[in-house]
Amino acid sequence: MPEIIVVMGVTGVGKSTVGQRLAAALREPFIDADDFHEDDAKARMAAGIPLTEAEREPWLSRLNTVLRAHAPTGAVLACSALTEHARAVLTEGIPTVRFVLLTGDPGLIRARVEHRHDHFAGAALLPSQFATLEPPAGAVTVNVDGTPDETAARALAALAQDDRSTSI
Repeated sequence: MPEIIVVMGVTGVGKSTVGQRLAAALREPFIDADDFHEDDAKARMAAGIPLTEAEREPWLSRLNTVLRAHAPTGAVLACSALTEHARAVLTEGIPTVRFVLLTGDPGLIRARVEHRHDHFAGAALLPSQFATLEPPAGAVTVNVDGTPDETAARALAALAQDDRSTSI
């Protein structure tokens, strides 16, 4: 049965990189939630100002529309999806969704964010994102302490299992 897989977590954890690898391995389309942010939202985040739930709502609704279109055939989405509310808006009306929560040492994630120069979300957002994160029940949780290929391989192995609450 086709499913939507949401690769989620705080900024800099590798959602897009790992999501692309998962999509390729699963032969599913890849969708990057960052491509659906409005320019003003990107500017706020670039300035280190976290978005409020109200500011995220239109973005999540746009993503829900895209996911509904892909629900019959499946897709992999990279999206922060930090709160239960965000995930509810994101997945409303979609029958099968699996969450892959990428996680790791905050110092490692901060170092990765500080070394990237091609993204609007910087290290200033990390404290609020870690504070906001509500890990979903039943998510596949994958530590990002390895390379992106290793992380994607761990996620694929966990997704292949029937247990929907796997941590590796």
